[in-house]
Amino acid sequence: MNQVLKISFKPLYRVAWYLALVMLILIPTQIIIYVIAPPPDTVKGFFELYQQNPFLGLLSLDFIYLFNNMIIVVIYLALFMLLYEEKPVTVLLALILGLIGIACYYPSNPAFEMLTLSSQYFQAQPEQLNIYLAAGEALMAGYTGTIFDVYYVLSTICLLLFSYAIIKSHRFKRSVGLWGLLSGFFMIVPSSAGVIGMVFSLLSLAPWVVFIALLMTSFKKFAAETA
Repeated sequence: MNQVLKISFKPLYRVAWYLALVMLILIPTQIIIYVIAPPPDTVKGFFELYQQNPFLGLLSLDFIYLFNNMIIVVIYLALFMLLYEEKPVTVLLALILGLIGIACYYPSNPAFEMLTLSSQYFQAQPEQLNIYLAAGEALMAGYTGTIFDVYYVLSTICLLLFSYAIIKSHRFKRSVGLWGLLSGFFMIVPSSAGVIGMVFSLLSLAPWVVFIALLMTSFKKFAAETA
């Protein structure tokens, strides 16, 4: 059965390998953008940014993260196929929770809604401006609200479960799972939880990058083995 899975899912491992590489490029890109052009502190600031540079406005509201999460889906699917025979229950729960979490993220991201409101704000009459500012405030509240927290918590549990399965697997080096566990540990506190959340989020980033880099190497090996 294992040999059948390896042959059947060879393209998946190859795609996961390439996408993991793409993610390693996107992560520092996002960091550089935040350092060079920090996002505004107010809704009106976002509206003005969208008018000056719509693409930078999208990037300031985690536009790149929309692609990151799509990549994570493929990576988790590849991990599921590789680990299913050894830890079926663990990786099945991890995959389900991870997919639910990612599905929650997309409606929480207001990047394009803010773009629309920005255009409407600058076309509105003076007495209507507060309406659009209030709508923007509501979107930004949802940006780090309940749906985002659900996404963050479920994604953390997903990562911890996959990391545990990797540690117990004979197909992966133990260090791969340990880096995943370290990243998951720092993700226990959602990034929306004020200063502490932001600190933990940043601390989780370094081990996450190492985790993805090691997975990329593993996917490349598995794709070659099934040839």
